[in-house]
Amino acid sequence: MNTKARLARRLTLVTVLAALCSVLAYGVGYAVRGQALPWEGSSKTSAAPHDQRGGVRDGKGADPTPSGTPADEPATDPSGTPDDEPSSSQGIPDPTPSDEPDPTQEPGPPPAGPALLSPGDKGPEVRDLQARLKQIDWFSGDVTDNYGDVTAEAVRGFQAKRGFEATGVVDQRTLDRLHEMTREPSKAELTNQPPPGDGGNVPGPLDPRCTTGRVLCIDKSSRTLRWVVDGDVRKTVDVRFGSAELPTREGVFSIERKSRDHVSSIYHTPMPFAMFFSRGQAVHYSPDFAARGYNGASHGCVNVRDHEAVAWLFDQVVVGDKVVIYWS
Repeated sequence: MNTKARLARRLTLVTVLAALCSVLAYGVGYAVRGQALPWEGSSKTSAAPHDQRGGVRDGKGADPTPSGTPADEPATDPSGTPDDEPSSSQGIPDPTPSDEPDPTQEPGPPPAGPALLSPGDKGPEVRDLQARLKQIDWFSGDVTDNYGDVTAEAVRGFQAKRGFEATGVVDQRTLDRLHEMTREPSKAELTNQPPPGDGGNVPGPLDPRCTTGRVLCIDKSSRTLRWVVDGDVRKTVDVRFGSAELPTREGVFSIERKSRDHVSSIYHTPMPFAMFFSRGQAVHYSPDFAARGYNGASHGCVNVRDHEAVAWLFDQVVVGDKVVIYWS
């Protein structure tokens, strides 16, 4: 009987211990999951719900409990758009831009027409083109049949000066304007022969501004200078002008001063019989022009190669006489 009583007490003790262990395990499980224990009552029910994204609770630090999304992985953008794609505020161009031009922009030069002559061409038309460009100091060197880089650069400069699209290719508009400003090249010009000496160039029409008073009438088209008194031509000489980089100015001027044995203070070269008409530009004798002809250019002055003729002119012209430089 005593043995049965002892077994019953032991069985009761084991049952109680098992129950206590179950209750303890249950409580630990709730504590690990961060939820209130059943016997804690309503004191915990008012606490903030658990942040399933591992966020900060009550401003007192991060939830120590790991969640389904690791804390070191970025949260998913609810919009589904990756961060590196630009938004509309980041300058995505309008898919339908306006074709209307900006009224504040000035229109460019009119477009060029079909090419008549272009780099790589050969033949007499190219020789004529070079000779004409050489007449107005846009081309230097010997005239040839080949349309190369030098010719293209000369054409570009001529076009840009006239407000055309500077392509370096000759279209009809470029050719027409060039013909208006030049004359038919002579055989000497086409074959790189020096023209005859005194008065070798054929003068163009006399400008109306040269028909009254005492005038040095200088025609860029024919490369001639005429001394005209009341419409009467007293002397005609060949002249040479400045290059494209240092062009001789055009317009109406007057003789400002004279210097018989002048030497340039800029280039330190002799300028005999200098008759100044515009800020350092003058009519004067040029030994280089006499020796090389049109294979060179001045620094903007009007060069005369006939020494005797320019010496005579120097004695005729006085300060105040008119100077007219034009294209005929």
